[in-house]
Amino acid sequence: MLKINNAKKRYPAFELDCSMEVHPGEIVGLIGKNGAGKSTTFSLTLGLDRLDGGEIELFGKPIQELDDQIKQKLGVVLSDSTFNGNLTIQSIQNILKAMYTKFQPRFFEEKVKAFELPRKQAIRTFSTGMKAKLNILIALSHQAEFLILDEPTSGLDAIAREEILDMLRSYMEEDPDRSILISSHISSDLETLCDQVFLIDQGKMIFHSDMDTILSKYGILKVSPSQFETMDKSYLVKVKDETFGKVCLVNEKQYYLENEPELVVENANLDTLFTMYVQGESK
Repeated sequence: MLKINNAKKRYPAFELDCSMEVHPGEIVGLIGKNGAGKSTTFSLTLGLDRLDGGEIELFGKPIQELDDQIKQKLGVVLSDSTFNGNLTIQSIQNILKAMYTKFQPRFFEEKVKAFELPRKQAIRTFSTGMKAKLNILIALSHQAEFLILDEPTSGLDAIAREEILDMLRSYMEEDPDRSILISSHISSDLETLCDQVFLIDQGKMIFHSDMDTILSKYGILKVSPSQFETMDKSYLVKVKDETFGKVCLVNEKQYYLENEPELVVENANLDTLFTMYVQGESK
Protein backbone atom coordinates (compact mmCIF):
# COMPACT_ATOMS: atom_id res chain seq x y z
CA MET A 1 0.00 0.00 0.00
CA LEU A 2 2.72 2.46 1.09
CA LYS A 3 6.47 2.03 0.93
CA ILE A 4 8.84 4.77 2.10
CA ASN A 5 12.49 4.04 1.39
CA ASN A 6 15.05 6.48 2.84
CA ALA A 7 12.81 9.46 2.11
CA LYS A 8 14.80 12.64 2.65
CA LYS A 9 13.74 16.23 3.18
CA ARG A 10 16.14 18.96 4.24
CA TYR A 11 15.32 22.25 5.95
CA PRO A 12 17.75 24.75 7.51
CA ALA A 13 17.18 23.41 11.03
CA PHE A 14 15.74 19.94 10.36
CA GLU A 15 16.39 16.90 8.19
CA LEU A 16 14.10 13.93 7.58
CA ASP A 17 15.53 10.56 6.58
CA CYS A 18 13.06 7.75 7.20
CA SER A 19 11.75 4.41 5.97
CA MET A 20 8.52 2.59 6.72
CA GLU A 21 5.83 0.43 5.13
CA VAL A 22 2.07 0.02 5.41
CA HIS A 23 0.69 -3.24 4.04
CA PRO A 24 -2.88 -3.99 2.90
CA GLY A 25 -5.13 -4.74 5.86
CA GLU A 26 -2.96 -2.91 8.39
CA ILE A 27 -3.58 0.03 10.69
CA VAL A 28 -0.23 1.68 11.35
CA GLY A 29 0.37 4.38 13.95
CA LEU A 30 3.07 7.04 13.69
CA ILE A 31 4.04 8.67 16.98
CA GLY A 32 6.60 11.30 17.94
CA LYS A 33 6.90 14.62 19.69
CA ASN A 34 6.04 17.90 17.98
CA GLY A 35 8.57 18.67 15.25
CA ALA A 36 9.80 15.07 15.04
CA GLY A 37 8.82 14.69 11.37
CA LYS A 38 5.30 13.22 11.39
CA SER A 39 3.63 15.96 9.35
CA THR A 40 6.60 16.15 6.97
CA THR A 41 6.27 12.41 6.35
CA PHE A 42 2.58 12.84 5.59
CA SER A 43 3.21 15.79 3.26
CA LEU A 44 5.88 13.90 1.32
CA THR A 45 3.66 10.82 1.05
CA LEU A 46 0.88 12.90 -0.47
CA GLY A 47 3.20 14.73 -2.87
CA LEU A 48 2.54 18.05 -1.15
CA ASP A 49 6.26 18.56 -0.64
CA ARG A 50 9.19 17.61 -2.85
CA LEU A 51 11.53 14.78 -1.93
CA ASP A 52 15.22 15.65 -1.63
CA GLY A 53 16.16 11.99 -1.87
CA GLY A 54 14.88 8.44 -1.50
CA GLU A 55 11.65 6.95 -2.79
CA ILE A 56 7.99 6.80 -1.82
CA GLU A 57 5.52 4.44 -3.47
CA LEU A 58 1.72 4.42 -3.13
CA PHE A 59 -0.28 1.52 -4.56
CA GLY A 60 2.96 0.24 -6.13
CA LYS A 61 3.73 3.45 -8.04
CA PRO A 62 6.17 6.30 -7.32
CA ILE A 63 4.26 9.24 -5.92
CA GLN A 64 5.43 11.33 -8.89
CA GLU A 65 3.36 9.06 -11.16
CA LEU A 66 0.09 9.13 -9.22
CA ASP A 67 -2.85 10.15 -11.40
CA ASP A 68 -6.33 11.34 -10.43
CA GLN A 69 -7.74 7.83 -10.63
CA ILE A 70 -5.30 6.55 -8.03
CA LYS A 71 -5.78 9.63 -5.83
CA GLN A 72 -9.48 8.70 -5.68
CA LYS A 73 -8.37 5.76 -3.54
CA LEU A 74 -7.01 8.05 -0.81
CA GLY A 75 -8.87 9.51 2.16
CA VAL A 76 -6.91 12.24 3.90
CA VAL A 77 -7.09 14.27 7.11
CA LEU A 78 -4.30 16.80 7.68
CA SER A 79 -4.05 18.75 10.92
CA ASP A 80 -3.64 22.11 9.18
CA SER A 81 -5.81 21.68 6.09
CA THR A 82 -9.55 21.90 5.45
CA PHE A 83 -12.11 23.43 3.10
CA ASN A 84 -12.61 27.19 2.80
CA GLY A 85 -14.22 28.44 6.01
CA ASN A 86 -17.01 30.21 4.13
CA LEU A 87 -18.39 26.95 2.77
CA THR A 88 -21.28 25.08 4.32
CA ILE A 89 -21.66 21.32 4.65
CA GLN A 90 -24.22 21.42 1.85
CA SER A 91 -21.65 23.08 -0.42
CA ILE A 92 -18.97 20.62 0.61
CA GLN A 93 -21.24 17.68 -0.15
CA ASN A 94 -21.77 19.00 -3.68
CA ILE A 95 -18.00 19.40 -4.13
CA LEU A 96 -17.31 15.86 -2.89
CA LYS A 97 -19.96 14.46 -5.22
CA ALA A 98 -18.19 16.13 -8.15
CA MET A 99 -14.71 15.08 -6.99
CA TYR A 100 -15.20 11.41 -6.14
CA THR A 101 -16.86 8.82 -8.32
CA LYS A 102 -17.61 6.62 -5.28
CA PHE A 103 -18.91 9.36 -3.02
CA GLN A 104 -21.67 8.03 -0.72
CA PRO A 105 -24.24 10.79 -0.14
CA ARG A 106 -26.48 8.71 2.13
CA PHE A 107 -23.57 7.74 4.40
CA PHE A 108 -22.41 11.36 4.47
CA GLU A 109 -25.84 12.72 5.34
CA GLU A 110 -26.47 10.09 8.03
CA LYS A 111 -23.19 10.89 9.76
CA VAL A 112 -23.74 14.65 9.51
CA LYS A 113 -27.02 14.13 11.34
CA ALA A 114 -25.49 11.72 13.88
CA PHE A 115 -22.68 14.20 14.62
CA GLU A 116 -25.23 17.03 14.89
CA LEU A 117 -23.34 19.18 12.38
CA PRO A 118 -25.30 22.17 10.98
CA ARG A 119 -25.67 21.82 7.22
CA LYS A 120 -26.24 25.48 6.38
CA GLN A 121 -23.74 27.13 8.71
CA ALA A 122 -20.31 28.31 7.49
CA ILE A 123 -17.69 25.87 8.76
CA ARG A 124 -15.51 28.74 10.01
CA THR A 125 -18.01 29.01 12.86
CA PHE A 126 -17.61 25.34 13.83
CA SER A 127 -15.89 24.37 17.05
CA THR A 128 -12.61 22.45 16.92
CA GLY A 129 -14.44 19.22 17.64
CA MET A 130 -17.04 19.85 14.94
CA LYS A 131 -14.32 20.50 12.37
CA ALA A 132 -12.52 17.30 13.39
CA LYS A 133 -15.71 15.27 12.91
CA LEU A 134 -16.32 16.83 9.51
CA ASN A 135 -12.75 16.17 8.35
CA ILE A 136 -12.85 12.47 9.22
CA LEU A 137 -16.30 12.16 7.63
CA ILE A 138 -14.99 13.67 4.38
CA ALA A 139 -12.11 11.16 4.34
CA LEU A 140 -14.46 8.21 4.86
CA SER A 141 -17.24 9.26 2.50
CA HIS A 142 -15.89 7.97 -0.84
CA GLN A 143 -14.82 4.37 -0.10
CA ALA A 144 -11.11 5.15 -0.07
CA GLU A 145 -8.73 2.19 0.03
CA PHE A 146 -6.08 3.95 2.11
CA LEU A 147 -6.65 6.53 4.84
CA ILE A 148 -3.85 8.94 5.80
CA LEU A 149 -4.89 10.65 9.02
CA ASP A 150 -2.81 13.29 10.82
CA GLU A 151 -4.22 13.88 14.32
CA PRO A 152 -7.83 13.06 13.31
CA THR A 153 -9.18 12.99 16.88
CA SER A 154 -7.52 16.21 18.04
CA GLY A 155 -9.96 18.44 19.89
CA LEU A 156 -12.54 15.71 20.50
CA ASP A 157 -13.82 14.57 23.88
CA ALA A 158 -13.59 10.90 24.88
CA ILE A 159 -17.06 9.99 23.60
CA ALA A 160 -16.56 11.67 20.22
CA ARG A 161 -13.11 10.08 19.87
CA GLU A 162 -14.59 6.64 20.46
CA GLU A 163 -17.24 7.33 17.80
CA ILE A 164 -14.48 8.16 15.32
CA LEU A 165 -12.47 5.08 16.27
CA ASP A 166 -15.54 2.89 15.82
CA MET A 167 -16.02 4.40 12.35
CA LEU A 168 -12.43 3.53 11.47
CA ARG A 169 -12.86 -0.05 12.74
CA SER A 170 -16.04 -0.43 10.67
CA TYR A 171 -14.23 1.00 7.66
CA MET A 172 -11.56 -1.71 7.98
CA GLU A 173 -14.09 -4.50 8.52
CA GLU A 174 -15.85 -3.67 5.24
CA ASP A 175 -12.79 -4.54 3.15
CA PRO A 176 -9.81 -6.58 4.46
CA ASP A 177 -7.43 -4.93 1.97
CA ARG A 178 -7.97 -1.39 3.24
CA SER A 179 -5.24 0.31 5.27
CA ILE A 180 -4.79 3.27 7.60
CA LEU A 181 -1.76 5.37 8.50
CA ILE A 182 -2.60 7.50 11.53
CA SER A 183 -0.77 9.84 13.88
CA SER A 184 -2.07 10.94 17.26
CA HIS A 185 -0.86 12.40 20.53
CA ILE A 186 -3.54 10.37 22.30
CA SER A 187 -1.73 7.08 22.79
CA SER A 188 -4.74 5.21 24.16
CA ASP A 189 -6.48 5.72 20.80
CA LEU A 190 -3.61 4.07 18.95
CA GLU A 191 -3.25 1.23 21.45
CA THR A 192 -6.81 0.06 20.82
CA LEU A 193 -6.71 0.65 17.05
CA CYS A 194 -3.28 -0.04 15.54
CA ASP A 195 -1.59 -3.25 14.40
CA GLN A 196 1.86 -1.65 14.03
CA VAL A 197 3.54 1.43 15.49
CA PHE A 198 6.50 3.49 14.28
CA LEU A 199 8.23 6.04 16.51
CA ILE A 200 9.93 8.97 14.78
CA ASP A 201 12.36 11.33 16.49
CA GLN A 202 14.51 14.07 14.96
CA GLY A 203 13.51 12.96 11.48
CA LYS A 204 14.41 9.27 11.89
CA MET A 205 12.42 6.15 12.70
CA ILE A 206 13.92 4.92 15.96
CA PHE A 207 11.44 2.16 16.85
CA HIS A 208 8.98 -0.17 15.15
CA SER A 209 6.94 -3.03 16.55
CA ASP A 210 3.51 -4.61 16.41
CA MET A 211 1.15 -3.43 19.12
CA ASP A 212 0.61 -6.88 20.61
CA THR A 213 4.33 -7.21 21.30
CA ILE A 214 4.51 -3.77 22.90
CA LEU A 215 1.64 -4.47 25.27
CA SER A 216 2.51 -8.09 26.07
CA LYS A 217 6.31 -8.07 26.27
CA TYR A 218 7.57 -4.58 27.09
CA GLY A 219 7.71 -3.48 30.71
CA ILE A 220 8.97 -0.76 33.01
CA LEU A 221 11.23 -1.51 35.98
CA LYS A 222 11.68 1.03 38.77
CA VAL A 223 14.86 0.16 40.65
CA SER A 224 17.21 1.59 43.22
CA PRO A 225 20.89 2.14 42.35
CA SER A 226 21.87 -1.08 44.14
CA GLN A 227 19.13 -3.08 42.40
CA PHE A 228 20.26 -1.73 39.05
CA GLU A 229 23.82 -2.89 39.69
CA THR A 230 22.79 -6.48 40.43
CA MET A 231 19.83 -6.99 38.09
CA ASP A 232 20.08 -9.02 34.90
CA LYS A 233 20.44 -6.53 32.05
CA SER A 234 19.95 -9.00 29.19
CA TYR A 235 16.59 -7.53 28.20
CA LEU A 236 17.32 -3.91 29.05
CA VAL A 237 16.50 -1.49 26.21
CA LYS A 238 16.61 2.02 27.70
CA VAL A 239 17.50 3.56 31.08
CA LYS A 240 16.43 6.89 32.57
CA ASP A 241 17.71 8.44 35.81
CA GLU A 242 15.16 9.40 38.46
CA THR A 243 15.46 10.73 42.02
CA PHE A 244 14.84 7.27 43.51
CA GLY A 245 17.24 5.48 41.17
CA LYS A 246 16.50 4.38 37.60
CA VAL A 247 13.58 3.62 35.33
CA CYS A 248 14.31 0.81 32.88
CA LEU A 249 12.50 -0.21 29.69
CA VAL A 250 12.77 -3.95 29.08
CA ASN A 251 11.51 -6.07 26.20
CA GLU A 252 10.85 -9.24 28.24
CA LYS A 253 8.95 -8.21 31.36
CA GLN A 254 7.88 -11.78 32.09
CA TYR A 255 11.52 -12.76 32.67
CA TYR A 256 11.78 -10.27 35.53
CA LEU A 257 8.41 -11.23 36.99
CA GLU A 258 9.54 -14.84 37.17
CA ASN A 259 13.24 -14.48 38.00
CA GLU A 260 13.57 -11.20 39.92
CA PRO A 261 10.32 -10.87 41.88
CA GLU A 262 11.83 -8.28 44.23
CA LEU A 263 11.81 -5.72 41.39
CA VAL A 264 8.83 -3.45 40.65
CA VAL A 265 7.59 -4.43 37.18
CA GLU A 266 4.91 -2.39 35.43
CA ASN A 267 3.27 -2.78 32.05
CA ALA A 268 4.61 -0.51 29.32
CA ASN A 269 2.32 1.47 27.07
CA LEU A 270 2.90 3.82 24.14
CA ASP A 271 3.40 6.82 26.43
CA THR A 272 6.08 5.16 28.54
CA LEU A 273 7.74 3.56 25.52
CA PHE A 274 7.80 6.91 23.71
CA THR A 275 9.26 8.70 26.73
CA MET A 276 11.93 6.08 27.32
CA TYR A 277 13.05 5.90 23.69
CA VAL A 278 13.27 9.68 23.37
CA GLN A 279 14.65 10.59 26.81
CA GLY A 280 16.30 7.38 27.98
CA GLU A 281 19.81 6.17 27.32
CA SER A 282 20.78 2.90 25.68
CA LYS A 283 22.22 0.29 28.00
